[in-house]
Amino acid sequence: MIYLDYSATTPVSYDVLESYIRATKDFMGNPNSIHSLGIKSKTLMNSAIKQISDIFHVLESEITFTSSSTMSNNLALIGTCLANMKYGNHLIVSKLEHPSIYKICDYLTSIGFEVSYVDNTSEGLIDFEDLKNKIREDTILVSICAVNSETGARQPLKMIRQIIKKENAYTIFHSDMTQALGKVSVSFHDVDLASASAHKIYGPKGIGLLYKSSRVKMTPLLYGSSDNLNPGTPAVPLIVAFSKAIRLATVDIDKRENFVRRLNKIIVDDLSKIDGVLINQTKICIPHILNISLENIKPETFIHAMEEYDIYLSTNTACASGSISTSVMAIYNDKKRASSTIRISLSHLTTTDEIYKFLTCFKTVYHKLSLLSKDDNK
Repeated sequence: MIYLDYSATTPVSYDVLESYIRATKDFMGNPNSIHSLGIKSKTLMNSAIKQISDIFHVLESEITFTSSSTMSNNLALIGTCLANMKYGNHLIVSKLEHPSIYKICDYLTSIGFEVSYVDNTSEGLIDFEDLKNKIREDTILVSICAVNSETGARQPLKMIRQIIKKENAYTIFHSDMTQALGKVSVSFHDVDLASASAHKIYGPKGIGLLYKSSRVKMTPLLYGSSDNLNPGTPAVPLIVAFSKAIRLATVDIDKRENFVRRLNKIIVDDLSKIDGVLINQTKICIPHILNISLENIKPETFIHAMEEYDIYLSTNTACASGSISTSVMAIYNDKKRASSTIRISLSHLTTTDEIYKFLTCFKTVYHKLSLLSKDDNK
């Protein structure tokens, strides 16, 4: 099998799985319980949270666990808007966000909030001047992802934060860091709120994270016996596994990125020679995500054909599979190009041999489907 869909999900690391199994077997107590089993579980959980806070140099109390990045995004946007609506009802998002952000914006619009969409350059970079002009006195929140899930376009969060705070010091800055964490270096100090998910960094599914600066006011979306932003019994094994995954994902990150960059270059150099294959990559894209468009071949048809060779790709983001790529559309303003995208997502686990086998199969499938497409158009 050649797996090239790491941006959709990753296999669970053996070391992470071991941590999960150990926490499940040996720490059965509810961490909210006051007896020794509960205290034992709470001690383990607190140790895992401290490890995360130490890695990102934030307070332990600024870390909230959720079920996914989507839940973190909901809590970040809706919770922040509800808590700060007396200061305004305006928020700004980019045109390069994960679909969950747009669904949340639709909901916020339905309850009276106003959403503005900031422009981007032809490179996929946020248009700083447009962002500056769109920030108003009543702008309570800006949400811009660190790395786009479809093209890999990376935003300079520190610079964006500076622009936001200069225009309105009270505007809160959220970033969906789901596709950045574990691939490139990130800093929670560049934002006020950040979303992430374990299953994108070789951790288990079912647990996400929300960083919330202690300065930010937020209304919980769920209520329970505790005053936590996400109340309920903490999932200690998942928290422990997530902590382990973060620690492993942030080790040698620059070395891993350079290796993936070499793999990306091999693919781009080869595929760019094929007529009818368009490379949707700009200078600000991280190497882990490579987006291409195929002329006259349906992406779904191509992906299933590659699957016969035990090679796995995706169209755009897994949560919007089969739909037009809003991100490619935002960058290239070409509907045909945006309707025929394929995402190749790489990992430090990907081998050079896998890439060469992939390229050989790609050409075979592309040639076959191109001929069929020509016959159909006769």
